[in-house]
Amino acid sequence: MHVVVGGASGLIGRALVSSLEHDGARVTRLVRRDPAGPDEVRWLDGHPLDPAVLAGADAVVGLNGASIGRLPWTRRYRSELVWSRLTPTRALARAIEALPARERPLLVSASGVGYYGSAPGRVLTEEAPAGDTFLAALCVEWENAARIAGDRVALLRTAPVVHAEGVLKPLIALTRAGVSGPIGPGTQAWPWISLDDEIAAIRHVIDAGLTGPVNLAGPTRATANDLGFALAVRMNRPFVVPAPALALRAALGADAAEGLLLADAHVVPDALRTSGFAFRHPTVEDAIAAAIPA
Repeated sequence: MHVVVGGASGLIGRALVSSLEHDGARVTRLVRRDPAGPDEVRWLDGHPLDPAVLAGADAVVGLNGASIGRLPWTRRYRSELVWSRLTPTRALARAIEALPARERPLLVSASGVGYYGSAPGRVLTEEAPAGDTFLAALCVEWENAARIAGDRVALLRTAPVVHAEGVLKPLIALTRAGVSGPIGPGTQAWPWISLDDEIAAIRHVIDAGLTGPVNLAGPTRATANDLGFALAVRMNRPFVVPAPALALRAALGADAAEGLLLADAHVVPDALRTSGFAFRHPTVEDAIAAAIPA
């Protein structure tokens, strides 16, 4: 198998490349610096992507995007969030579009559960409409950029990854300091996925040739309190100090607070389940146990 990966230096990208190479796949990394070896190709920043680099590959995985967890979302950083997603995705999609049909790989393009915004009380399958937040609008444009490649496009609507370098990073610091507790009401549904399942799901999408939106989220509903309390128990720390919604909006800005912490989104992985995917970590407690050594 030959897989081309853009965004290979991030948390998900590193783990995906490691998994593929461990199983003997050939991986070509797209990098924004001088290549360090024959398995790297420079692109962006004035270096157009030659479609021949992608020709005949089994899949091209686009994982580029500046972190939405970096705060505050100033006007300048909002522009970075948009550019860092749309520009690489369009470059990949247009390069694939330029290839003869028989040489076009499957494009597996990152997106996010932010697509759905906040939808209290609803079950969000891949058929659910987009929300009305900044993140939702960004995900819509991100996915539209990927669709330039044609019909063979999978859109990975990924939930926050339960990992020490993912959604847990700021929560670990608060929990260790003994100042963690309910975030806003705490009862809002928080979609989540373990890193192991994220990588396995991406590989499943490639192997099964899935196309269209695919929710990469754990199969069991969890609230913000469920995740925070499970982390506190794992670290043997208290979970008692609340972070009121009003204070979060004032400190982070309304868009970031609503998009990252206060949104209520019960996202379910219908496309994965109906295509036979089995989760290694079916509950958020399982995911936290895997992410935080005992």
